[in-house]
Amino acid sequence: MKDQALLLVNLGSPASTEVADVRRYLNQFLMDPYVIDLPWPVRRLLVSLILIRRPRDSAHAYASIWWEQGSPLVVLSQRLQQAMANAWRHGPVELAMRYGEPSIETQLCKLADQGITRVTLAPLYPQFADSTVTTVIEEARRVLRERKLALELSLLQPFYDQPEYLDALVASAKPHLAQDYDHLLLSFHGLPERHLKKLDLTGSHCCGAADCCATAPAEVLQHCYRAQCMHSAEVFAAQLGLPADKWSVSFQSRLGRAKWIEPYTEQRLEELARQGVKKVLVMCPAFVADCIETLEEIGDRGSEQFRSAGGEELVLVPCLNDHPDWVAALNSLCERAQPLK
Repeated sequence: MKDQALLLVNLGSPASTEVADVRRYLNQFLMDPYVIDLPWPVRRLLVSLILIRRPRDSAHAYASIWWEQGSPLVVLSQRLQQAMANAWRHGPVELAMRYGEPSIETQLCKLADQGITRVTLAPLYPQFADSTVTTVIEEARRVLRERKLALELSLLQPFYDQPEYLDALVASAKPHLAQDYDHLLLSFHGLPERHLKKLDLTGSHCCGAADCCATAPAEVLQHCYRAQCMHSAEVFAAQLGLPADKWSVSFQSRLGRAKWIEPYTEQRLEELARQGVKKVLVMCPAFVADCIETLEEIGDRGSEQFRSAGGEELVLVPCLNDHPDWVAALNSLCERAQPLK
C-alpha cells in the first residue's frame, strides 16, 4: 500500500508581479520570526517600514525574470516534483511553499484527506538555518496540531555533506566548467551573524577569524550555516580538482543594516574584476532551483556590477533544478529520512 507521501518544500514566490501580490508575499516572509528574529512589535514596525518602498522595487525585479508559465522558482520546483513522482515509490509527491501558495497547510490537509498516514517532509535546503529548515518544521507542526491531522512526519535533514548531493552538484557544473573561464565564485545566500551566534553552543565560534568555519568542530558544524557552506564548497572543489586560486566563496542577498556573514558577493565581484578576472562563473549552491536571487540578483545585477568594475563576462551556472542526477540524489536522500521528533 502506497501510504507514505513525499512533500517537497521550497521558499515560495509572489502570486504575480503585481505590487499588491509582492507586498503580501513579503509581509508573510518578513514577519516570520525565524527570518527576522526580533520581538513582534519591533518586527512589525520594521517590516511596515520595509513595505513602504520595497514591494514596488521587488515587483520590478520579479517582472524582469518572470516566465510565461509563472515564477521561475515555482515552475522549476513543479518540474522537480513531476520528476520525483516517477522516482518516489511509496506514494504521492506534492509540492508546498513556505510562503505563498500552495501552502504547507493546504498540502498536508490534502494528503490527510486522501488517507495518507505518513509524510516525508523535504525542505529543499542543502544547509541548515532557522530561517529555512526550522521554520518549515515548525509550520508543519503547527498545522498538525491546529488541524488535528493524524500524520506521522519524517524529515529530510540538511544534506550539505551528503555524497549524493555533492556528486549531483559536480555533475551539473561540469559542462559549464569545461569552458574557458578565469574564476569560479560560489555564492551562497547570506544570513545575519546573530543567527549563527545564537546557535553556537560552544560560545567561541563565529568569532570572525578567517579560518573560523574551515576548522569548525563537529558540534559546531551541525548548526553553523556558514561552516556547512564552506564544507560543501571545499568538497565540491576537491572533487573537481580546482586549484585554490581558481575559486572562492561569497554570500549574497543582504537585507537591512545588521552585520551579515562575509565576504559579500557584490564586493567579491568587484575585487575579482579589479584583480584582472575577465570571465567569472557564478554558482549558487544554497539554492536547488533558480529564483530571483540567482536570475536577477546574480544573472542581471551581478553581471552589470562585474562589468562596471572592469570584468567582461559573468556566466550564471544554473542551479540543480530538475537535473537527472539531482532527482536520483534527492530520492536517495529522502529514502533515508528519519522520523521527526
